[in-house]
Amino acid sequence: MKPLQIRDAHFPGRAEIDVYGNGGFRFADMSHRGSILCLPSGIYGWDFAEGDPLDASAFEKVLADAGEIEFLILGTGNDLRPIPKALKAVFNEHGIASDPMNTGAAVRTYNIMLMESRPVAAALIAVD
Repeated sequence: MKPLQIRDAHFPGRAEIDVYGNGGFRFADMSHRGSILCLPSGIYGWDFAEGDPLDASAFEKVLADAGEIEFLILGTGNDLRPIPKALKAVFNEHGIASDPMNTGAAVRTYNIMLMESRPVAAALIAVD
């Protein structure tokens, strides 16, 4: 019998977010509990919760895909939370414009920009 393997959550493609709330997201006929990063290289589980510090270390996967991202939508949870100047500067250095909004607005905006085939990514903090 093979030992159980636990892998990082990853969907290898781009997909609209169908549903959010209840602590997670539904997309591509799948569901994920917790926060997610929607990047050109795929959708990843993101170990981030509302209230965690917004700093560059939390966005390493985003910065790794920076060459394919022009705009990052940051869904900050139930409430709007500004992006700290230092983090905004890191995004700008990588050629990424960023905009924070509550997670619901971020999901809707991401879906529209994705449908328009724009070079967009999203960092979405799960909400209940």
